Amino acid sequence: MEYLTIFFRSILFYTLIATVYRLMGKREIGELSIMDFIVSIFIAEIAAISIENYKKSIFISIIPISVLVALQIGMSVISLKSGKVRSAVDGTPSVIINRGRVNFEEMLKQRYNLDDLLTQLRGQAIKSIEEVDYAILETSGKLSVFKKQDDKKHIYPLPVIIDGEEQEDVLYQIGKSKVWLEEVLRREDKSLENVFYAFYRDKRLFIIEKDKVANKG
Repeated sequence: MEYLTIFFRSILFYTLIATVYRLMGKREIGELSIMDFIVSIFIAEIAAISIENYKKSIFISIIPISVLVALQIGMSVISLKSGKVRSAVDGTPSVIINRGRVNFEEMLKQRYNLDDLLTQLRGQAIKSIEEVDYAILETSGKLSVFKKQDDKKHIYPLPVIIDGEEQEDVLYQIGKSKVWLEEVLRREDKSLENVFYAFYRDKRLFIIEKDKVANKG
């Protein structure tokens, strides 16, 4: 009887956890945010404890799992609507290599050492830092790398505005100020709040408005 209880609990939690992850959204394991990772660990631990303690009510485990999932979905919805909350929860990408130069200050801030950088570069078949134009440490911990090109037209577009919020670190990288950004928006007759995405490339600011994105959807 005890073995049957453990067997059915294992099947139940397998089904429950599979359903939970479908509700939480589709992401690869390597792309989980810190909050996703924490929730994943908690759910796995609670499920394991419930299977081991088969004499206790199964609802002792189902309730906290349901609460964690509800919190995670709630935070995801809030993060979609608020860039500040999204940055606080998931963090922001960090530019590790900028125009071929290693940003050691940002590496120190992220506790990301040179061995980490070289390891991830080798994982993308890059032999030397000199081959890299831009390298960005994503919030998932993955390193996105853009190699130097002979054709100078292939320049990485730097995001100046994301979902109505200016990216101060990017403005600093391109040598521009908030005053410059405000002037460009005024000249283009755009408001910061209505900009979905704006990127800087070839000494120009390319703007995509929220209204146009919504109309396409």
